[in-house]
Amino acid sequence: MPLAPADDAFADTLRALLPDDTLRRAEPRYLEESRGRWQGSSTWVALPRNTDDVATIVRHCAASRAGIVPYGGGTGLVGGQIAPEGQPLVLSLERMTAIRATYPEENTLIAEAGAILSDIHDTAEAMDRLFPLSLASKGSARLGGLLSTNAGGINTLRYGNARNLVLGLEAVLPDGSVWHGLRRLRKDNTGYDLRHLLIGAEGTLGVITAASLALSPRPASTGTAFLTVPSPRAALDLLALAHDQLGETVSAFELIHRQGMDFLASELPEIRRPWGTPPEWCVLIEIGLGRGADPTAALETLFAEALDRGLSDDGLIASSDTQAQQFWDVREHIPEGNRRIGSISSHDISLPLSAIPDFIVKATEALNAMDTFRINCFGHLGDGNLHFNVFPLEGRTRADHAHQREAIKSCVHDLTHAMGGSVSAEHGIGRLKTDDMTRYTDPVKLAAMRAIKSALDPAGIMNPGAVLP
Repeated sequence: MPLAPADDAFADTLRALLPDDTLRRAEPRYLEESRGRWQGSSTWVALPRNTDDVATIVRHCAASRAGIVPYGGGTGLVGGQIAPEGQPLVLSLERMTAIRATYPEENTLIAEAGAILSDIHDTAEAMDRLFPLSLASKGSARLGGLLSTNAGGINTLRYGNARNLVLGLEAVLPDGSVWHGLRRLRKDNTGYDLRHLLIGAEGTLGVITAASLALSPRPASTGTAFLTVPSPRAALDLLALAHDQLGETVSAFELIHRQGMDFLASELPEIRRPWGTPPEWCVLIEIGLGRGADPTAALETLFAEALDRGLSDDGLIASSDTQAQQFWDVREHIPEGNRRIGSISSHDISLPLSAIPDFIVKATEALNAMDTFRINCFGHLGDGNLHFNVFPLEGRTRADHAHQREAIKSCVHDLTHAMGGSVSAEHGIGRLKTDDMTRYTDPVKLAAMRAIKSALDPAGIMNPGAVLP
């Protein structure tokens, strides 16, 4: 049975149940996404101020059989925040931005789902603590969306994905009931863990309204370095060496290909690059040490050993916080350089670490057999997450290769799957990869997911069309 539209008659009834100015006509920003692949069909957006408002909205949608698209910062890259058909209600958490409580002695804070990631960082820093989830869109990404997609980012190597940083959740389930799960416990084995069910569900099982977040001590000192490497295989060997020498103090280990540097040079020349002539491959390393340790000396020792082993022949160690930020500006602006060039097909994949070098070679060879492309391969090497993106040659556009897009994606994803990897490492499934769910997901897992969805959301109102094909 199809869902009912959240149309003007629906809005008139719902408006009477809510405070003034909770419902608005949907502005274009709620109906567009950064890559222009989908145009939303919604007419109305709800902007609740608290969890009770969210519960009222969801109960009305459940009674009316109207769809709901939860909306965070709108920074998703797989269309999870945009519904191109069916006229569902957009439910934006942008007004629910409060930091409800802080517990420095517990290394914990409680934030609402609309809180912007950089504001959570600032709150943690004021407590002399660290909330380690970090990514380029931290100034606009909101907590609810980050948890709903189980975001990763640059510090996953040391601290884990979003789900590793959450102690408890408050959420509104598809019938409008509120799960009061904002616990601050490190150990709680009382039955099924609904927290981990909702994290990564992309709004298809409920609406996260707040979370208890686990903080970490701030490193007393940090060190950042760019080191050249002759190949991805050497980068992996360097990662192993870094772990041998520095243990769990390695916070980030990013692999960067020359193509990304070239895109920055042409599209964002104001971004200061570490080398005038970029190496074919390099890695960006960050370490965080305790009191009394010297990160510069630690990185110098690492580089000296890497030099002796032939794993690197050049390196730059940041001499100040300003220079360290300049290094990170390079990494964080690579996606923007990509966007300005315009990819034919972008791939957010993960692989077993030992398979990465062979994958890069095999995928490049397979694509070159199809046509001639520019490939920008970069990502979080420490946790096996690659962004393997395919671009037209200079002077051509992605429109020239539109007829090849599906074949390119299938080539990359088939090889990823065959080598034991995942076709969705950190951006989620959204609407972009629902066909991939059918093609690559274990059928037993897919059946279990459908059963869970049917049990919690029998009418299918929560983010219809996302995640499950």
